[in-house]
Amino acid sequence: MTAIKHALQRDIFTPNDERLLSIVNVCKGGKKKRNCFLCATVTTERPVQVNVVKVKKSDKGDFYKRQTAWLLRDLAVVDAKDAIKESPEFDLHFDKVYKWVASSIAEKNIFISCIWKLNQRYIRKKIDFINVSPQLLEELPKVAEESVPSGENQNVAGGDEEAVDEYQELNAREEQDIEIMMEGCEYAISNAEAFADKLSRELQVLDGANIQSIMASEKQVNILMKLLDEALKEVDQIELKLSSYEEMLQSVKEQMDQISESNHLIHLSNTNNLKLLLEIEFLVNHLDLAKGHIKALQDGDLSSSSGIGACTNAADALLQCMNITLQPGHEMLHAVKQQQQQFSDLREHFARRLASYLNKVFVQQFIELEKGLSNRSYYFSVSGHDQSSTLAQHSIELTLPNHHPFHRDLLRYAKLMEWLKNTDYGKYEGLTENYMSYLSRLYDREIKDFFEVAKIKMTGATKEGKKFATLPRKESAVKQETESLHGSSGKLTGSTSSLNKLTVQSSGNRRSQSSSLLDMGNMSASDLDVADRTKFDKIFEQVLSQLEPLCLAEQDFISKFFKLQQHLSIPGTSMSDTEEMDGGTLSRMHNVASPQSMSSENHMIRQMMTKIFRCVEPELNNLIALGDKIDIFNSLYMLVKMSHHVWTAQNVDPTSFLSTTLGNVLVTVKRNFDKCISNQIKQMEDVKISKKSKVGILPFVVEFEEFAALAESIFKNAERRGDLDKAYLKLIRGVFINVEKVANESQKTPRDVVMMENFHHIFATLSRLKISCLEAEKKEAKQKYTDHLQSYVIYSLGQPLEKLNHFFEGVEARVAQGVREEEVSYQLAFNKQELRKVIKEYPGKEVKKGLDNLYKKVDKHLCEEENLLQVVWHSMQDEFIRQYKHFEGLIARCYPGSGITMEFTIQDILDYFSSIAQSH
Repeated sequence: MTAIKHALQRDIFTPNDERLLSIVNVCKGGKKKRNCFLCATVTTERPVQVNVVKVKKSDKGDFYKRQTAWLLRDLAVVDAKDAIKESPEFDLHFDKVYKWVASSIAEKNIFISCIWKLNQRYIRKKIDFINVSPQLLEELPKVAEESVPSGENQNVAGGDEEAVDEYQELNAREEQDIEIMMEGCEYAISNAEAFADKLSRELQVLDGANIQSIMASEKQVNILMKLLDEALKEVDQIELKLSSYEEMLQSVKEQMDQISESNHLIHLSNTNNLKLLLEIEFLVNHLDLAKGHIKALQDGDLSSSSGIGACTNAADALLQCMNITLQPGHEMLHAVKQQQQQFSDLREHFARRLASYLNKVFVQQFIELEKGLSNRSYYFSVSGHDQSSTLAQHSIELTLPNHHPFHRDLLRYAKLMEWLKNTDYGKYEGLTENYMSYLSRLYDREIKDFFEVAKIKMTGATKEGKKFATLPRKESAVKQETESLHGSSGKLTGSTSSLNKLTVQSSGNRRSQSSSLLDMGNMSASDLDVADRTKFDKIFEQVLSQLEPLCLAEQDFISKFFKLQQHLSIPGTSMSDTEEMDGGTLSRMHNVASPQSMSSENHMIRQMMTKIFRCVEPELNNLIALGDKIDIFNSLYMLVKMSHHVWTAQNVDPTSFLSTTLGNVLVTVKRNFDKCISNQIKQMEDVKISKKSKVGILPFVVEFEEFAALAESIFKNAERRGDLDKAYLKLIRGVFINVEKVANESQKTPRDVVMMENFHHIFATLSRLKISCLEAEKKEAKQKYTDHLQSYVIYSLGQPLEKLNHFFEGVEARVAQGVREEEVSYQLAFNKQELRKVIKEYPGKEVKKGLDNLYKKVDKHLCEEENLLQVVWHSMQDEFIRQYKHFEGLIARCYPGSGITMEFTIQDILDYFSSIAQSH
């Protein structure tokens, strides 16, 4: 290995100014290739550069060549694979990982140790040595010395290490001194040996001078030693004095420590006293209730405004004292416990006193309201006893009592109610229960009496001049007769004693022969009067207008008095949740949600309103049933009015009691409206036509006209216009279907006449009313009218000139079969002679006679109401002239040059039609 090292130094590294320090014989791991050498080298020039060089024999094997070189500063990791177990494998991490296997473990260790020393001396960036024995990084391992022969070890390893250790780099100052010394000697560079001898001689001179100087200063050194001995004695004396001073200060230190500890205790005591004072001030300031407040809570006047104000202030102060947040440990103080007990007793006493007083106020106001209601009921009974005077009934005002004065008086206690709600929810709940109980009974009487007046006014409005059953006038009788309309279930019954059993008048006119749409078992169409319907509409509107402010005022009062904040609706909440509130308690409401929750307070308001006004919805349903019974067309008025009020209520609060109740009633009104439409369609289907008389305009066609005219006047600018449009479409389809059905069943009147007259009437009605949703039906009606008019004219004109028509129909049939027109005259049945025979049978006199008979027949078919006789006659004239021209054209084309003509002219035809029309 030494020979290889010298060879490599001589042949490869010396020419490159490099010095070889260590070498290891390796091969690549996992591959069977020839061995190579890894060499650690340093450059001889400054700055020093350390390299790891891979050297490999040439292919011929006679010399070595440099293959790859890496800078040592690029080496990141040296991995010896295992620090405990010896292994020849090791890795070098440059730009990538190079895996090597050394020929011997000793060479591997020497190489790694050399790399470590070079890294320590020349490279600032330290290389990571992993899995390397710590001993290997300090000195050459003994394994290397034992495994390598002594001579080789000294030459290779020791020589390399010595070379590495002897070399030391000069610092800047040393370099500067050497340069100055070399400048003083001219031959320092040209004759290095002479320069070295000179330096050696000067060094010997300097060594001698140093020895002489040391020997000359021995006396001074002795003197210095004596001085040092004396100084040590003085130091000993000073230490003795310092020890005595320290003993004296020790006692002072103990006294100062005692004083400091005493000051600390005094400061701690002052701090504790200050904190205690603050705590006492806090308790006194927050747990002390003024004597005036205590007196107000114990026996303050709750009837006067000043007393209510004093009690309110005292209650607020008490609540603040009870709600104060105490520090930990305060509740254990006897004085605090005593004060809290006093507050609790005051709260219980005042809450009990306040609840008792407000209950008395509720009872007193209820009694006063009952008196006013009794006076109103007495007036109602007296005016109702006069059976001969309808004016007495109408003199009763359709108004609901105003509770504003009582609300105003109770609102003075609103803050106290809030205090009671926050401090004693049980008593607050009891007051709420009592209020609802009193008010529900009161409102039941007021609202029922109010609706009784409304029913009397409605029935009285339709009674005058109508053929109704006589309405009893005693209050008990009224209640008995209307029991089927406003019973406990709130549903209309079929009792024989129900109000307004109206008789249907029969007449000799057309309408008495068929069922009327407006009849519905109650009254005939001829009995209805627009003024009565308008009056019913006003009464119904007045009922709703009186109910709305009453409910809104009560809801506003409940919100303010019971401190229940009103908020917008909570999705998914409906009044069905409150339908079972009647007869229940508010404890259920309190258990459902906390009173502090906005949604629960909103829900609580609705529940209270539902219980207080529990009779509103049944009474409204009864009134609607009565209006529907009086006149089924009243459902139109009610639908419009109820829709408007529901829309108004929903704009204020979509989930309020008023909005929900009116919405429920609107469903009933809409159901009655749909029932009205369905019954009209059913009666169309049940119409029977007399076989002995002509049909004319069908009753349900006229009744649809009346319905549409009335509906358009009612639903003008209404919110529920869409419901009417849907009803129109159902009715008009029913009219169309049943007109065609009656026309097919008609025996005396031709089908075309029935269709023509009725669809003409429908078209005229739709054109006059201009109903936008029925534009398509209007066009359809016009088309049906035109088609059946043309069909009837053609059919009727075929009878006066029957043979002539048959003859020319045969001519047209031959031409259609392929016979040329000029050859038709050669057909035996259609020759010229046959044509002349047919024409002779219809002279002018005979034609006029046939047309006169036709006019009489048409006059019998058509009805007087529609006045279509002249229209049909004029259409027949046009059609007859068209046929005449058509016949003459056929004669000219099929019988050219024959000279055959009709025995009457177009002018004769015009004269015939004109004279016949004038004569009738």
